[in-house]
Amino acid sequence: MFDINKVQAAPSKDLLTPDNSVMLFVDHQPQMFFGTGSGDRAAIINSTVGLAKAARAFDVPAVLTTVAADSFSGPLLPQLAEVFPGQEAIDRTSMNAWEDEALVAAVRATGRKKIILSGLWTEVCLVLPALSALEQGYEVYVVSDASGGVSPAAHEHALQRMIAAGAVPVTWVQVLLELQRDWARQESYGAVMEIVKAHAGAYGLGVVYAQSVIGAHAAG
Repeated sequence: MFDINKVQAAPSKDLLTPDNSVMLFVDHQPQMFFGTGSGDRAAIINSTVGLAKAARAFDVPAVLTTVAADSFSGPLLPQLAEVFPGQEAIDRTSMNAWEDEALVAAVRATGRKKIILSGLWTEVCLVLPALSALEQGYEVYVVSDASGGVSPAAHEHALQRMIAAGAVPVTWVQVLLELQRDWARQESYGAVMEIVKAHAGAYGLGVVYAQSVIGAHAAG
């Protein structure tokens, strides 16, 4: 029940923070990208790398997983692997990542309840673990633009199915800025601006322009 006397300047507990989240990257692999037709593949790769850099900038634990890497799908996306040097991806045989003991153990070990989920394909490799994790009490945030399905309809219908089950659709820039949340947080401000400039398209160009103008005025 609403009580105006309890209104205060404080963040919602529903917000993603560096302390309550874990990122799960599922099957960002060549063979999976070959079959992705829901959106521009280069854009999905760009969003995925931007999301991964957000995890690194805020020390959010990241779990990387692949399926049949040696026999069918190929290695983890090189651009993604570069963000987490030395970290091995958990390779599986199961289409449902949440049926792999090692993967579930890795997520459980982080102690985080909010899973920021992305991967290929939306209608299989995201739906299955999303529904499974939700059933076990996790909160799932699906990064739609860092994910893709075999067709626009497959991607959209999968998102709808996850939303109906309780998952929350987000975008990678939304995740980045929600983790930052306050521009006064100087310890992460510089890293966020670099990620934005490298991966956020027109927004990033706007930052480059603003910094150049401010720098020119400051020099003058």
